[in-house]
Amino acid sequence: MLRFLLRRLLVALPTLLLVVTIAFFMMRAAPGGPFDSNRKLPPEVEHNLEAKYGLDKPLGVQYLTYLGHVAHGDLGPSLKYQDRSVLDIIREGFPTSLRLGVSALILGAVVGMSLGVAGALRQNSSVDHGVTTLAILGVCIPTFVTAPILVLVFASTLGWLPTGGLSDIRSYVLPVAVLALPQIAIISRLTRSGMVEVLRSNYVRTARAKGLPERTIVLHHALRAAVLPLVSYLGPAAAGLITGSLVVEKIFTLPGLGKAFVVSALQRDYTVVMGVVILYASLVIGLNLLAEVIQSVLDPRMRLS
Repeated sequence: MLRFLLRRLLVALPTLLLVVTIAFFMMRAAPGGPFDSNRKLPPEVEHNLEAKYGLDKPLGVQYLTYLGHVAHGDLGPSLKYQDRSVLDIIREGFPTSLRLGVSALILGAVVGMSLGVAGALRQNSSVDHGVTTLAILGVCIPTFVTAPILVLVFASTLGWLPTGGLSDIRSYVLPVAVLALPQIAIISRLTRSGMVEVLRSNYVRTARAKGLPERTIVLHHALRAAVLPLVSYLGPAAAGLITGSLVVEKIFTLPGLGKAFVVSALQRDYTVVMGVVILYASLVIGLNLLAEVIQSVLDPRMRLS
């Protein structure tokens, strides 16, 4: 297992460096700058600001300096928000996105796996057709459609839930539901296809021939093998949910990380954008690594491949 982890880390670290490098030079290549505004600053003021943040140096020097700061855990100050660092902005927005993402992931996994197993155990029945229809609708209908509909029904018409903001725990219900619906659809499809394949395998037929209870066959034999493709999907899906969704955060007026990222990108706040990119890439790589570890535990053949 240790050698398995070391091999994956040797791939993960250069991948993270490559992502940071591409993001850094793409941000600098974009037109405009952090100090461009509707009211043009005097040239000497703009020059002083660029010198303060090191933007007057050659691009290669800026890149190496930035990598040195990142290696020491310093993501730098925000170029647009005065007296605030990138870590302050991430600390402010990340908890909201984390709560939303984890809640949506848990809800999507529990409901999606339950529906997928139910559809696989009753192939070609009304339950199976219902699960398939729900999966298609969940994948096809985007969140910017489902979010206003849920707000209109449960907030504006029925008045059961708040329309936005973070007043109490009820404020999380609608955004979590909106984020979880596509995950329920995808996870149910992955679980169903995996279960159908496993239930037709020889070792499941042997277990049934030996007289094992169907519950034991499903939970202890079939489900363990069927969730392997699902584990691969949950790694990047978890990172995407945890870092937040701009549409959901915008509709429900949530102070999450996704909103801060897009606003900073539009304002050319280089350091904030880079900080969020590093966080997102680290989450994707780390959660993918965790998914591979879980897969290797469920299927030891992966460690030998």
